[in-house]
Amino acid sequence: MQSQSLWSWLGMVTWSVSCSLSLVVFTGCVAAYTPPPLTTQHPAHPEATAAPAPPPSKTLAYVPSDLPAPQPAISMAQHGGHGVQMAQQQSQQTVVGEGKVIAVVPSSGQIVVDHKAIPGFMDAMTMGYRIEPPSLLESVKAGDSIRFTLDTQRKAIVKIEKMQE
Repeated sequence: MQSQSLWSWLGMVTWSVSCSLSLVVFTGCVAAYTPPPLTTQHPAHPEATAAPAPPPSKTLAYVPSDLPAPQPAISMAQHGGHGVQMAQQQSQQTVVGEGKVIAVVPSSGQIVVDHKAIPGFMDAMTMGYRIEPPSLLESVKAGDSIRFTLDTQRKAIVKIEKMQE
């Protein structure tokens, strides 16, 4: 019986010594590590420069800089007639499209339309457009099926007709 208690006592002493030794070793490792100082390029540094602002959304607003730059005729001809077709499309003042109103934003005079392909001008897509004049928005709401006239030079819808569903 004494040998069993002796072994039990030795086991407890061994466990206590190994725990104490582990604690000393790990404490020494933690105390030895010092993180490098933050540089001003690190985002957590108080004097770090702020991240650049994301570019403004162009989903619902268009400005003159959105219009493509004019290209010389020679560069359009080099694209295998594609440039000539683009020039013909740009020469059209208006195009007509059909689609469904997704959202109306009267405060900014804009509308989001999920429209079908506009032959010779644009594939089917959901896109935001400026409305000129903004009073056209008074006759439509989200969910309406519409036929719209788009002024390609101003990148704005200039006429809206509700369609029978």
